[in-house]
Amino acid sequence: MKVIFTKDVKGKGKKGEVKNVSEGYARNYLLKNNLAIEATPGNLKGLEAKKKKAQRKEQEVVEEAKQLKETFANLEVKVKTKAGDNGRLFGSITSKNIADELEKNHQIKIDKRKIELKQPIRSLGYTNIPVKLHPEVTGEIKVHVVEA
Repeated sequence: MKVIFTKDVKGKGKKGEVKNVSEGYARNYLLKNNLAIEATPGNLKGLEAKKKKAQRKEQEVVEEAKQLKETFANLEVKVKTKAGDNGRLFGSITSKNIADELEKNHQIKIDKRKIELKQPIRSLGYTNIPVKLHPEVTGEIKVHVVEA
């Protein structure tokens, strides 16, 4: 009997897969516990529609990330902090500071974990920092650290 899995079943199939299983297993376990539905033509069309909708949504997320990347290309984040002699900072600028400045001055909310700052910034001046907007899209922010 062909079934469409609605949930992951260990050793049998993952959600959204169409597989052939024994009729007794399907009727007595999978269908009874809402782990699968019968693979009728109507259910198969519904599955295809769901897959297309998910694919469109994923494409929209990628497009949104690309637009944000374009925005970051023309953007400069200015961070003010106290500094000592020779441009050395008292403390350092972290990805959290950069995320806060982006939200406060440019109204762009981004998770601090997406800002790929290898080490905190410890000196005045310009720094280009990569930002992982999506697994396929990486942008770059220009950060200008100035003395307060």
